[in-house]
Amino acid sequence: MLFLIFNHPRRVWALICIACIALLSFGLYLQHVVGLEPCPMCIVQRYLMILIAFFALIGCAFASARAAVVTGVGLILLSVAGAYVAARQSWLQWYPPEVVTCGRDFYGMIETFPLKRAIPMIFKGGGDCSQVDWTFLGGSIANWSFVCFVGIALVCAATLVLQRRAQAQSAELELLD
Repeated sequence: MLFLIFNHPRRVWALICIACIALLSFGLYLQHVVGLEPCPMCIVQRYLMILIAFFALIGCAFASARAAVVTGVGLILLSVAGAYVAARQSWLQWYPPEVVTCGRDFYGMIETFPLKRAIPMIFKGGGDCSQVDWTFLGGSIANWSFVCFVGIALVCAATLVLQRRAQAQSAELELLD
């Protein structure tokens, strides 16, 4: 029954968009209600989640098979990028640098340095990125973010594979008629 939804890519993209909005809302709750300030890598993950939600929403508007493939591939690429950032932050949390420096915040880096210098600084991570402020079932926010990004990529890949299989079966049936 669950696999039936994969035959309708636009429904999958809509569910991904809703899931991203829910995750972003939870992040804002943690920031504004609980009082956890996001580090530079958390902010990059938020931007990627926003891009995934936006791309999925645009994918919902187009019904063609080509649009589904473009949307699926785009979502996979964005979620792989998000998984990379979350994995890097998880690595920093598990193996914090010996010299902990809090460094500049995300916006300070972008305003002060050219983009080609700011981006490596973001991924280097500071004391903020290696600190674990909140956990759920033993996983930090970065760990759960990684799981979510990988989950999105897998759902998109499954949707594309099953849609391709369904197209092949319908083409085969047309040949038989």
